Amino acid sequence: MATTHALVGAAIAAAAAVVLPETAPAVLAAAVAGSVFPDLDIYAGHRRTLHYPAYYWAAVTVALVVAATSPIPVVIAAALFLLGAAVHSVMDAFGGGLELRPWEGNSERAVYDHLNGRWLPPRRWVPYDGAPEDLLLAGVLSVPAFVVFGGDPSVRTGLLGILAISVVWVALRRRVAAVSERLAASLPASVRPFVPERFLTADER
Repeated sequence: MATTHALVGAAIAAAAAVVLPETAPAVLAAAVAGSVFPDLDIYAGHRRTLHYPAYYWAAVTVALVVAATSPIPVVIAAALFLLGAAVHSVMDAFGGGLELRPWEGNSERAVYDHLNGRWLPPRRWVPYDGAPEDLLLAGVLSVPAFVVFGGDPSVRTGLLGILAISVVWVALRRRVAAVSERLAASLPASVRPFVPERFLTADER
């Protein structure tokens, strides 16, 4: 879930804030933003356009070296933004495939590896986004952020809101897939070329 990725960013920020507490607000915003950033490609080459499971790590390495030599908040925030995006891109390979109903296990495409020019297969450690296991992971990931940032009422409220959205998404995930499929099927043929492939059946593409 996007919310799980956001909580990964919050956990990364929590670790950074323990070492550099004066950067806490900046690193929290940057790490969370970076952790959800790759999913901005959801309707334009999802898990390929902004997902770089190899190249982000090269950028992270450079950014961390720069941050070590110039540990100012903006540099540290940039490094954590990239780290969040890198972790997101790798995490997607541990979930389900790129399909509307990933619980059916029909897709062998998880995230595109630009370095090697191929799709990485899904490991399905978390069966699909919105699975109960996904919610459990989100809950575990929220703990470091609550411990480090929980004293700030606005951050605490934000974390609780993210968890609440996660619960709702898990409850509705399969229904949303069915509704999306029906909506895609009702679109005129002239529009369907612009609809992501995973929303269409083989006969509709």
